[in-house]
Amino acid sequence: VQLQASGGGLVQPGGSLRLSCAASGRSIVGSYTMGWYRQAPGKEREWVATITSGGVVDYVDSVKGRFTISRVNAKNTLYLQMNSLKPEDTAVYYCNGRASAIVYWGQGTQVTVSS
Repeated sequence: VQLQASGGGLVQPGGSLRLSCAASGRSIVGSYTMGWYRQAPGKEREWVATITSGGVVDYVDSVKGRFTISRVNAKNTLYLQMNSLKPEDTAVYYCNGRASAIVYWGQGTQVTVSS
């Protein structure tokens, strides 16, 4: 299984981006717990959002009301819609899929929020 994250870029504060994470090799997006994580320079990787196989979503407090995690099972693709972006959202964003002891990571996509 490979996870390919894309959609990052440079955006001004208050702007929006949509990240995508395409899974290949096996259909996992609808059956695994899928998530987004991020790592800012000099900081540890932190969890951002999760969607379970049952569709339950959860977010870190700092992005609640601004970010939305979703998926399209038929496309085997995970998304993260990010609105009202702040400079502190600047980080490399990684997608992740896990089921029991199996964990897959994508390669990361850079998001930079700056004026």
